[in-house]
Amino acid sequence: MTKEERSWILQDFGNSAYSITITTAILPLFFKSVAASHLADATSTAYWGYANSLATLLIALLAPLLGTIADFRGVKKKLFTAFTLVAILSSAMLATVGEGQWIYALVIYVITAVAFNGSSIYYDAFLTDVTTDERMDEISSKGFGFGYLGGTIPFIISLGIILSAERLGLTVTFATQMAFLITALWWMIFTIPMLKNVKQKYYIEGKPSKIKESFLMLAATARDIVKNKMVLYFMIAYFFYIDGVHTVITMATAYGVDVGVDSDRLLIILVAIQLVAFPFAILYGKLAKVFGARKMIMTGIITYTFISIYGFFLKTELDFWILAMLVASAQGGIQALSRSYFGKLIPKNKSAEYFSIFNIFGKVSSIFGPLLMGIVISITGETRYGILSLILLFILGAFFFLKIKDEE
Repeated sequence: MTKEERSWILQDFGNSAYSITITTAILPLFFKSVAASHLADATSTAYWGYANSLATLLIALLAPLLGTIADFRGVKKKLFTAFTLVAILSSAMLATVGEGQWIYALVIYVITAVAFNGSSIYYDAFLTDVTTDERMDEISSKGFGFGYLGGTIPFIISLGIILSAERLGLTVTFATQMAFLITALWWMIFTIPMLKNVKQKYYIEGKPSKIKESFLMLAATARDIVKNKMVLYFMIAYFFYIDGVHTVITMATAYGVDVGVDSDRLLIILVAIQLVAFPFAILYGKLAKVFGARKMIMTGIITYTFISIYGFFLKTELDFWILAMLVASAQGGIQALSRSYFGKLIPKNKSAEYFSIFNIFGKVSSIFGPLLMGIVISITGETRYGILSLILLFILGAFFFLKIKDEE
């Protein structure tokens, strides 16, 4: 691997700590038990949901404009640096949240979420700068794979400190605040190579446009996507199948509770998924060199279709373990190869703009899967029918994906 490729992968190794520690596992519990401890459970959960929705809305509104600006010479690196440093600093500031400070906690969290997602757009867009089309599948897969490992290590360290707080003479609150500092420090350390070694190779000449001109450029790009059937069909396919992928990931914990898996076991399963996903994401990249990214993405879609069917018949904790390992085997690979496949379809000097649209498709699509699942569960009264309904998303994704002409 080149120095640029290693540096790019290390950034994923570092920033994935945010995804598992802050977004998924520790901060939601800290918010409910400490920052919003005096609020009713339903109220605090609602506020947490509002904060996530606000962050998603803000990044959806800002991303296309910032993506257009970032494609000009020298701008992508500056915006990546700014968003990343704001995300790291605000993550560290979560350690200053105390009991009852739920408004302060939500404000800081929204800042971290917007900055993290903004940073991720530019990170994805740098894929076209750090490697070649021939190596893009492998490097993207290694980014996802090492991201799972990099996210798990600081999470386990943080969890160990929290669970051992009394023996260490610490309060659980202080130990949890330390977890946010550990996350920020880990992220910063592994961001340094990216800041030092990666440069924007592909760009548009000139200076960043005015806001009006940026919107005109964005409209032109939208027209280009409609005209380019390969990109258009991929975006539609991605919208559906990645919605199914994200829904399985986000709803799996709730489904585990429904079938009787206790919270401690769910935590162990969560860590196991991260560790198993690490080698499988890399394996997808290696297999893509042999069979092509297109076939491996279809393999991922088929795997998730089987997961939806298997989930319908799930009854025991062993069944849930099997389901979790199936998810782990495919979730990193399908996301990594989708990123690299898209990167090979788009003009490299407009990568930030295109990846901002790619990011929005992923964000907006994640609304419909849980909604579909929720409606089906409400009608049938059974969670397993909700899982089964996700087949529709994978079938639609496969249908549009197969319409893409294979250029490999």
